[in-house]
Amino acid sequence: MTKPISPPPETGDRGRALPAYLSNGLIGLRVREIPLVAGMTIVNGYVGEHHERRVEAAVAAPYPLGGDIALGGLWMSQQPQVVRPIDQAYDFGSGELTTRFAVDLPECRAQVTVLTFASRSHPTLVCQEIEVVVDSGCDLEVRARVDVSGLRGRQVERRLDTPGEAEPVCDGTLLWRSEGDLGECGVALLTEALSEAERHQEPWDDLGPLSTTYRLKAVAGRPYRFRQTASLVPSVMHNQPQRQAARLIQAARELGFDELRKRNRAAWDEIWKGRIILEGAGERWQGLADAAYYYLNASVHQASPASTSIYGLASWIDYHYYFGHVMWDVDAFAIPPLSLIQPNAAASLLAFRTRTLEAARNNAMLQGLRGLKFPWEAGAGRGEEAAPGGASAAAREDHINLHVARGFAFHADATGDKLFLRDKAWPVLEGVAEWLEDRVEPAGKGYAIREVGGPAERKEIHDNDAVTLMTSRIVLQRTAEAARQLRLPARPAWNEIAEGLEPVLRDDGAIADHEGYRTNEEQGGAPSPLLGYFPYWAETSAATMRATFDLYLGLWPDFVGSPMLPALYGVWAAWAGDRALSLKLMEEGYGAYQTGRFAQTLEYRLDKFPDGVASGPFFANIGGFLTGLLFGFPGLKVSSADPADWAVRPVVLPKGWTAIRCERLWVRGKPMRLVARHGAERATLEPV
Repeated sequence: MTKPISPPPETGDRGRALPAYLSNGLIGLRVREIPLVAGMTIVNGYVGEHHERRVEAAVAAPYPLGGDIALGGLWMSQQPQVVRPIDQAYDFGSGELTTRFAVDLPECRAQVTVLTFASRSHPTLVCQEIEVVVDSGCDLEVRARVDVSGLRGRQVERRLDTPGEAEPVCDGTLLWRSEGDLGECGVALLTEALSEAERHQEPWDDLGPLSTTYRLKAVAGRPYRFRQTASLVPSVMHNQPQRQAARLIQAARELGFDELRKRNRAAWDEIWKGRIILEGAGERWQGLADAAYYYLNASVHQASPASTSIYGLASWIDYHYYFGHVMWDVDAFAIPPLSLIQPNAAASLLAFRTRTLEAARNNAMLQGLRGLKFPWEAGAGRGEEAAPGGASAAAREDHINLHVARGFAFHADATGDKLFLRDKAWPVLEGVAEWLEDRVEPAGKGYAIREVGGPAERKEIHDNDAVTLMTSRIVLQRTAEAARQLRLPARPAWNEIAEGLEPVLRDDGAIADHEGYRTNEEQGGAPSPLLGYFPYWAETSAATMRATFDLYLGLWPDFVGSPMLPALYGVWAAWAGDRALSLKLMEEGYGAYQTGRFAQTLEYRLDKFPDGVASGPFFANIGGFLTGLLFGFPGLKVSSADPADWAVRPVVLPKGWTAIRCERLWVRGKPMRLVARHGAERATLEPV
């Protein structure tokens, strides 16, 4: 396996660019260019009340890898002007971030190297090693600290002992409760010095920070290394999260830092066996694919208790990051590639929806409907609607239900797991089908869905949103098929309604986005109907499909720069047979969104929205891009059929691209190789 392309090292100050984002799917860290200065920590499932909007939100947890350095008794935190960033390098192959900075004082100068990673083998752990080299002899002090400065919430408990034990298992534990008392996070800290050093703590400071300080006489030119490992546990996973964190940090202590690093690297080696290779596309596009693959896989884990947000476990202080809510984009664009790359992680994301089915049922009942209605913005704690304010989208964007149901069906088809289909997918499919029975209205010889919005999220509501109708038909048909597979009774209304859901056609034969659609209306260029064709594989006449592609591909200049759908433009252009346009729209709809440090794909293109905020990595764009690479260009229609029959259309790739390869995908529990060569009648999906 060739090594993935990592982004180039960054030098100097970060400015307005986003900090590096590290994650293992349970813990997400924003690491500053001086890593000992607290960045931001998001723990999957840890929630609080947002200080402004007063809704349930993912909130910052204690920063577990903070610290400080003193030379000759002068602490760098007290005089930050003496600290100078040198460079920061991110290795996507191992998920490791290496940072170098200098501390310049008249009496002594130190160069500091910090290695940081979030463990994939032990997902509650984040690890850091600090190496200090001084240019002249001096007193050196290095402090490891769980930093709570600036956090909202309160410290409930801080202990340096382990209750009932003669010797503590770690440096200490901390229990932090969020604002609004909606969640708790337990932290356990473990530190060590690899050189002989005096160790100091403050046992009397019950309300102070959890920290450990090492002191020694440093000799010029000799490297001194210090390590800190922390375990973070959210209360959604344990009722005494600080006690469980102590248990898990003891396991880390027994293994040791080097073994944890080795196992983390091995875990990443395993994930990278599914690397998507773009032949003929050039190094830039391969780098874009590797960055997308890395960030998506880094942000999910089979240990993720609350799915993942539209930014993974990333957040920062300058934007709302949609409050860390779980949104339909994850079900639509992250589940499909993950079902073939990390199927256990995909199942974990879907398990959040299963765990919160009661909230979806209550949400439907509150709107006077039967069945399930999944929230527009689900809070990670209980899966309830958490959209701020009046949240008109929460009431009218009914397509969310269909993406969730389709995500379950897709995973069942990709894995071939009959128990998952019966126990997990079926309750969702049946509940959404039941909701649809209530939601549709008879109209002429068919059915209509009134007063609804679509993915373009316009201010006005309309009748018969095209992608809602197209995906409703697909979900109802798949639900009826699931009933047959499971030998369960299927309601006759499902097929009847499915056949009666027809999108509105324009005079030119193209599918109208909704009744009364005009190309010059708000978001008139949004290609939402094309979403029905891919990735949902809606079936219409060839003439309707051709006219619909012609219409919305012609409107691309009016829509690129916005999030989500533009990442699929390249696939749609390839399906229309225009390789040159496909390459151009890959750049316009995805490539131009990746700016700043460490290849983080942004939500909006800032050249199109100069007043916007650089926020990323944005998984609607990333997931759409990867979905196109794995399924769109190869023409793979994942279904309950034999995987040998999934390739259903000729392979057309962007201009210059010759093939898309993936040496290891998990299909029906077995490793498979995907090869999609431009011009081939069909892609091949074969056992490894």
